[in-house]
Amino acid sequence: MSLFNFRLNQKLIKMKNITLAIICAFVGFMSYAQIKTPQASPGAKIEQTIGLTEVTVTYSRPSMKGREIFGDLVPYDKIWRTGANANTVITFSENVFFGNTEVEKGSYAIYTKPGKKSWEMYLYADTNNWGAPRDFDMEKVVAKATAEVMEVPFQVETFTIDFNNLRNSGADLEMIWSNVYVAFPIKTMTKEQTVNNIKKVMSGPSSRDYYSAAVFYYTENMEMKKAVEMIDKAIEMEGDKAAFYMYRQQSLIHDKAGDRKGAIKAARISLQKSKEVGNQDYVKMNEDTLREWKAL
Repeated sequence: MSLFNFRLNQKLIKMKNITLAIICAFVGFMSYAQIKTPQASPGAKIEQTIGLTEVTVTYSRPSMKGREIFGDLVPYDKIWRTGANANTVITFSENVFFGNTEVEKGSYAIYTKPGKKSWEMYLYADTNNWGAPRDFDMEKVVAKATAEVMEVPFQVETFTIDFNNLRNSGADLEMIWSNVYVAFPIKTMTKEQTVNNIKKVMSGPSSRDYYSAAVFYYTENMEMKKAVEMIDKAIEMEGDKAAFYMYRQQSLIHDKAGDRKGAIKAARISLQKSKEVGNQDYVKMNEDTLREWKAL
């Protein structure tokens, strides 16, 4: 290498090092510059059990800060995001009634239309908006209700959502801000859910209960006679709907219990059902086991 080329390479290396140092310093500055500051409308989350239903609301809480709220900052008779920032979202763990409409369990955006004497509230299927949608689509409204405006004799500085009047059968979703209070009733299906739970328990274990218990006994290598009884009961209860994986467990349990004949019979059924649904993993497992047992 010539002296000229050597010096040129040295200069290039030096320039690369300087450039790298500048980049690192800039990145470090940017990381340091990310100062965390309080939000103007801090987020909040409330969780409430109503009967047997879990209800969660996430929202942002704006404050009055000397402003006129309803009829000014929040216009009358126009769709309001019901809070600040991203969608206010309500989530139900079970089906409920809102207004006169049954609402399926899941998450919904809350929009309201405040009026002087009453508010309308909408449960909206699309929860991915920042504020109110540019084009409010009534097709996405899954339920709506109306609530009377009640004037409170004091000023509430920060917008607040809460639950009150809790009962097994429902509760009121309350909103209060400035001197305005509204409450929207939510009705749960606690009675129906409880009756169904009672019937389920009183009718005894299900096929899935027997199946799970049998697999546990097999896995823990305990009381294999009882495991056989439970897996056989599970498949008997399922009838023609008994799945390939249930027969697979039946074959393994019978084999561990010393019943190779019963194990082979169950494995062959599992193999056939595995082929019917196209589950190649279970096809291979059953074929390998049957070969090991010299039954294939």
